[in-house]
Amino acid sequence: VAGLLVEDINNDPANIAIEGLRCKIADRLKRELTPQSIKNDPILAGFRSLHEKIGRSNRRFPAASESLLNLFIKKDLIPKINTVVDIYNLVSLETRLSLGAHDTTKINGNVTLRMTNGNERFEPLGSISPIKIDAGEYCYIDDSNEILCRLEHKQVEKTKVTAETRSCFFIIQGNMETPENFLKQSLERLIDLLSEHCGGTVKKEWIFS
Repeated sequence: VAGLLVEDINNDPANIAIEGLRCKIADRLKRELTPQSIKNDPILAGFRSLHEKIGRSNRRFPAASESLLNLFIKKDLIPKINTVVDIYNLVSLETRLSLGAHDTTKINGNVTLRMTNGNERFEPLGSISPIKIDAGEYCYIDDSNEILCRLEHKQVEKTKVTAETRSCFFIIQGNMETPENFLKQSLERLIDLLSEHCGGTVKKEWIFS
């Protein structure tokens, strides 16, 4: 896992400047991506292996990166949300890692990656009410016992990044198939794109092996 804290971000909801990168990645995906390549990708397989180890269905809980790739192959679509979200989605498509971001003003205290015990609060992105989470899932959880990201599958409504967001905590989630140097390269790619298109100040970087 890699983490990144960036402050003073300018999160334009529609940044025309990243369209060139979006088109470049889309063109490459059109040439290279197939259902079989998604199935055989070692990084995506690493996420599936993690899910199998904790008894979670890969069909129900695919890694966010696999969901993005499947969306593209089915609908020829890369989502457009806002500049920050679009950037980390593009890096996810490039690397197959699962990326996410959280508005730090909505996080309560510290963030811990741990196994759930079943009493955590989880309100998925786009939901209007929390849902029950069983014990035994690895999740990112803040000091209020609220899940910020379930597995590397789904983020939450509370900390979603909007056009008003100015400070973000980013998570780059890997697995046993993603060596530390690959995480570092992906982190630098994210930092470079954020600096180019959103400005901001990098306050801290983390790498957890």
